[in-house]
Amino acid sequence: QVQLVESGGGFVQPGGSLRLSCAGSGIAFSDYGLAWFRQAPGKDREFVAASRYRGAYANYGDSVKGRFTISRDNAKNTVYLEMSSLAPEDTAVYYCAAGRPILSTVQQSSTYYHWGQGTQVTVST
Repeated sequence: QVQLVESGGGFVQPGGSLRLSCAGSGIAFSDYGLAWFRQAPGKDREFVAASRYRGAYANYGDSVKGRFTISRDNAKNTVYLEMSSLAPEDTAVYYCAAGRPILSTVQQSSTYYHWGQGTQVTVST
């Protein structure tokens, strides 16, 4: 049974940083593209970042470019999301996902078929 478990969410002040982790079991991350999505209350799920297969390629949503970094450790079956310069609009539940996207579909949530349960990130004073 495939499980993805996110951790590292929490409360942070504007301008702060957080590092999210997503650990996989029952799955070999090296065989999958990995991504982070987020969903704020009342909004659609939004693409954040993706790392294809062995990590040679990264893709970011426009709203997080230059502030967030995705990385992966296939040996540990873990993907990370380093978030800096956080703003209140980054407040959301963050989900990791695994799938086999092609380049043109890497930002589409329908491409990914394994999902974690999500971790809450709240940016506020």
